[in-house]
Amino acid sequence: MSHQHSWDRAVVESIAHAFKDKPGALMPILRRIQDELGWVPHDSVPVLAEILNLTRAEVHGVLSFYHDFRHEPPGRNVVRVCRAESCQAMGGVALAEHVKHRLGCEFGATSSDGAFTLEPVYCLGNCACSPALVINGELFGRVTPERFDAVLAALDEVSQ
Repeated sequence: MSHQHSWDRAVVESIAHAFKDKPGALMPILRRIQDELGWVPHDSVPVLAEILNLTRAEVHGVLSFYHDFRHEPPGRNVVRVCRAESCQAMGGVALAEHVKHRLGCEFGATSSDGAFTLEPVYCLGNCACSPALVINGELFGRVTPERFDAVLAALDEVSQ
């Protein structure tokens, strides 16, 4: 399913030029691009290769090796559910199933309406309050399916 998404080439070029002279510049550049755009467009690979004097294969290799980089724009809301042992032991398995059902997508995917991207994360450092998840950068602990539904309802109210 390859659909073309628009992205801002000037943003990518600006970030690449700002970091290109630093040692190991590619990773910070890719992270900054994802921070700015929400994803790293595949079409930015030749742009980065040229600016950093790397091969396209080198840039693509790094981009595809690290699973944190998104290759499609994220949904309007990003939900990251902890999949580490502590959260799993404290109800995280059932919570993950509930979240997937409510959002209508699997881990690593975006809901068909573009509202949510669901991502697994392996430890949020909130083990004392397992199970934990992050929605749009905000950390939630001791999350039950009911609490997740309440957070979703609050999100709906904010977006309307």
